[in-house]
Amino acid sequence: MPQDEIKRYLQDHPETKYIDGLLFDMCGFALGKRYPIRDAAKLYKDGLTMCAAVTLLDATGNTSDPNGFGVSDGDPDALAFPIPGTLSTVPWATEPTAQVLMSMRRPGSGDIVPFEPRQVLQRVADRFKELNLTPVVALELEFYLIDLERDAEGGPLPVRSPATGRRMDSKKVYSMDTLDEFSDVLGAITDACAAQGVPASVASTEFAPGQFELNLNHVADPIQAADHACLLRRCVKSVARQYGMDATFLSKPYAEESGSGLHIHISFLDSDGRNIFDESVDSQETRMRHAMAGLQATMGQSMAFFAPNLNAFRRFEPNLFVPVTTDWGYDNRSVAFRIPSGRGPAKRIEHRVAGADANPYLTLACVLAGLHHGLSRKLEPVSPPRDGNAGEEVDPALPLTIWRALDALPQAEILKEYLGADYVDIYHTVKSNEFLDLLSAPLPREMQWYL
Repeated sequence: MPQDEIKRYLQDHPETKYIDGLLFDMCGFALGKRYPIRDAAKLYKDGLTMCAAVTLLDATGNTSDPNGFGVSDGDPDALAFPIPGTLSTVPWATEPTAQVLMSMRRPGSGDIVPFEPRQVLQRVADRFKELNLTPVVALELEFYLIDLERDAEGGPLPVRSPATGRRMDSKKVYSMDTLDEFSDVLGAITDACAAQGVPASVASTEFAPGQFELNLNHVADPIQAADHACLLRRCVKSVARQYGMDATFLSKPYAEESGSGLHIHISFLDSDGRNIFDESVDSQETRMRHAMAGLQATMGQSMAFFAPNLNAFRRFEPNLFVPVTTDWGYDNRSVAFRIPSGRGPAKRIEHRVAGADANPYLTLACVLAGLHHGLSRKLEPVSPPRDGNAGEEVDPALPLTIWRALDALPQAEILKEYLGADYVDIYHTVKSNEFLDLLSAPLPREMQWYL
């Protein structure tokens, strides 16, 4: 019984005062309600009442009434119920607090709310049952630790070193000195992740001051993998503030520094538990080619999901180890779809396109859609594996601006087949209106150039 989970938790944590029920919206923001712990049993039994269309709000919290959801339908309620196995502590809370992920249902019928991002991913993941395949997924997230202060225009300032008090200026990738300087906050992030069941593992410095990467261990459940990524982002930001810093997963917070990505590592197990990409299982790499072909076929129409805002498209420039073509290759970080050096059971695809601010559920849904499309139709790649630098020139066919990416969504027939035509239309409406709202007020550079 789901109620047994909270009973066991309170036996182990009798000091708990609150329980947070939360889920993640289209933009990847955490939404929910906080209950006094005396109402925990009621939360598990009766659910959390909230607006059904709350996951369709844009980055500012406004509604576009997409497909008539949110205003035209009278903004009806849904009931969100705890997801078994997701109850955990909140290490950064000032009062002892528990947290549990929720999933929405229609009152009365109990039907799922189909436009919740977690359910969008679930629909795509379920398609692999027909192929007798189980996706095995791990995500990597890059981010910046930044100062709590902002510059004169509201932009980020580099974080100050806990060791020296000076603003970071080192760009040494894999720097152990930098890891040592930030060991306290990075260690606390890892501990917070562990307390919440998030399998964060390897930490490394990236190519810019205050930029780091955290890897998540692979799991044979894509929904759980996306849960982990959403919770990781929440852990990083919350713990950083405890240490007098802030953190951002914005794709390109600094114009002259490296962007931050969301990389997805993925393989598949067959019904016998064998990795289908393992060369001892498929010596000709037939299914690897099919998978690559599907990713190539869907990259262009998925760009509005991989890069969900104007800033996210600033990553896509030549010679920055960010994909600007649909190339694939072996141990080559300049391609969109990389086969890392691991072989045998560890052989996998690394999808390198999405920005760190992309919604993990929706990003993974698009990636799985491409993989299923290629595997089920036995497609062949449109290009051979790429050697050398694939990022010298931008592929003009790729929609690498937000307006072109949004314009591509109405014709995104493959995505509509997997994510649902209604959801692709909803996403197009919300993000198009968000972009127009962004442009409705003068930008600082307009004042510099045209005033």
